[in-house]
Amino acid sequence: MATTYGYKRTAVGAHYGWRDFLVQRITAVLMAVFTLLLLTKVLLVSGPIGYDTWAGIFAPQWMKALTFAVIVALIWHAWVGACSIWYDYGKPAGMRLLLQAVTAIWLIACGGWAVQVLWRL
Repeated sequence: MATTYGYKRTAVGAHYGWRDFLVQRITAVLMAVFTLLLLTKVLLVSGPIGYDTWAGIFAPQWMKALTFAVIVALIWHAWVGACSIWYDYGKPAGMRLLLQAVTAIWLIACGGWAVQVLWRL
């Protein structure tokens, strides 16, 4: 009979929860700071906001680099959150693998589309 308590207990997934917790918090802070920066830039613009205004906001290379970092952070944030949901509620391993594969494909496609839109500005 296996003992599941005491010092001989088998530890599974050592510290993965801590890493995911940090990723979620750090990416959330980065996205919040970016949102505040973007809102500040938009509020400083007077008049109607059209394509030219948006293109002007994202024209500097540092803004494109920051936006790219936020896109990567958003994808990572969504991946960690979705994987947590799939691990909690996707009980058959095959279904969980399928859900994770669909999620990965979807996030990569969305990230590619976002970068394509960003570099067209």
